[in-house]
Amino acid sequence: MKLQNIPASYKIALWVVALVAVDQIVKLLVHYNIPLGGQIEVFDWFRLCHIENNGFAFGMQLSSGGSIDWGKIVLSVFRLAMIGLVIYGIRYLLRKPDTPKGVLAGAIGNMADSTFYGLLFDEQNAGFLTGKVVDMFYFPLFKWESVPSMLRFLVSSDGYFFGAVFNVADAYISVAVVYLLIFQYKFFK
Repeated sequence: MKLQNIPASYKIALWVVALVAVDQIVKLLVHYNIPLGGQIEVFDWFRLCHIENNGFAFGMQLSSGGSIDWGKIVLSVFRLAMIGLVIYGIRYLLRKPDTPKGVLAGAIGNMADSTFYGLLFDEQNAGFLTGKVVDMFYFPLFKWESVPSMLRFLVSSDGYFFGAVFNVADAYISVAVVYLLIFQYKFFK
């Protein structure tokens, strides 16, 4: 069977499976090789960390703080709904050969963490749909001393610009969304 004879839906499915596999392998490597809270300085401006994020992308939190983490459950249900919508929309997307697969792969990767990591890793002490997402990439680019309050989310607690710690799935989603906004702006019409 030649590559051009493979249906577009199979090609998208293969891309998504490959992207999710890379995301999960990196997360497991970090989980088992860097202690929780630890970091390895690769360059002055790039560190590999092991953070377990209880919330949204880039470390933003959504937590109710009660005995049942309703915020986390709502986030997980929202992720499931988004995955369902993207899969449903793939019929339309199949007609566009340069559709980014990262949104679906990123959503599935982070959903896998929330769904199963709470059950797999004892130290998370979480259940089904309430597991934490493993984050690892940190780019402390430069210190930003006087940050305007509306831009505080761009700075880490120690004052570095782009202080978010994120993972491969977050990068997939971000790159795919930027790609859609820049190159596929007609997609949203």
